[in-house]
Amino acid sequence: MPHPRSALQEVNPFRSLLDKRKLSRRTFLRDMAGLALTGGSLIPLATACGLAPSTSPASQPTTSHALGTTIYTYHGHGGGVHAVAWSPDGKRIASGSDDKTVQVWDAATGEHVLKYSRHSDGVTSVAWSPDGKRVVSGSHDNTAQVWDPTTGRNSLTYRGHTASVISVAWSPDGKWVVSGDYDTTAQVWDAADGRQVSTYRGHLGPVYNVAWSPDGKRIASAGEDNTVQVWDATTGSHVFTYHGHHHVVEAVTWSPDGKRIVSGSKDKTVQLWDATTGSHVFTYHGHTDVVEAVAWSPDGKRIASGGDDSTIQLWDAATGSSMFTYRGHANLVWAVAWSPDGKQIVSGSEDLTTQVWQAQ
Repeated sequence: MPHPRSALQEVNPFRSLLDKRKLSRRTFLRDMAGLALTGGSLIPLATACGLAPSTSPASQPTTSHALGTTIYTYHGHGGGVHAVAWSPDGKRIASGSDDKTVQVWDAATGEHVLKYSRHSDGVTSVAWSPDGKRVVSGSHDNTAQVWDPTTGRNSLTYRGHTASVISVAWSPDGKWVVSGDYDTTAQVWDAADGRQVSTYRGHLGPVYNVAWSPDGKRIASAGEDNTVQVWDATTGSHVFTYHGHHHVVEAVTWSPDGKRIVSGSKDKTVQLWDATTGSHVFTYHGHTDVVEAVAWSPDGKRIASGGDDSTIQLWDAATGSSMFTYRGHANLVWAVAWSPDGKQIVSGSEDLTTQVWQAQ
């Protein structure tokens, strides 16, 4: 059952952890400030994964690449890239950064389209609505904002949280948004008018990631309290808690068929488990540091996980066997997302870059 508010008032020691975490995310790579950056520029890469980015002139990427080939690197941000999202039609990418902006750019060419600058602090999360007409972004400014990715016009600013909004996700029907927060809550609200639908208070610490089940009935939330909790999206009632990790859980996502959930943790593992019962299926041990991001391929056959070891690893969702490791980033990886056709991946890093690379 969700913890009563009185229980939440007893977890003030987490507050000190919040400030430390927030600070580290902003200051981790300031010594990289000398990198040659050009706002919104396209740096095409014909190199195989892991080689240093080229500084050759922009060019249209070819249509066929070997697995792991870096298609291009987007250098539009002036801070670590904490969030990436592909538009449902596969034509554009949105990336959110410590530089307080979300930038929208062409997924085929890397050409800059739009910069959203309404946040007053670093952007932690970004998600495209299922119909592709809106984007929601969460920020350390304690807000989640809904806006038009074509014009940049803000249609709603949600102010229900009292601390940094760390994760946002749309309901499958595009009517609601769930947002996870340092204030230990996950909140479901109407994307049209900001009306609060439900608030989940089951976590004993910050909520770092939230994910909606494909059928829209349940939400999984990952937290500082080492758990992933599954709960009813409409009522906020607790369903069950997964206790497989022994450290902070940073990332969580559902399989496309809704039968399984995968979670990544500070314990350096990615764990796959049953979405109905919470029973453990297997653990992936390929990473050597914190796992910050996980993403399931659209066909449900592969999982991509990225983390503080500066890699993104592709592995079989049925067996857990490693398939490929991408080493194109120069520092920790905050975010990964598959293209809708499952052929490419976009990854965001503390190295100030967003990279698109071939995933098959």
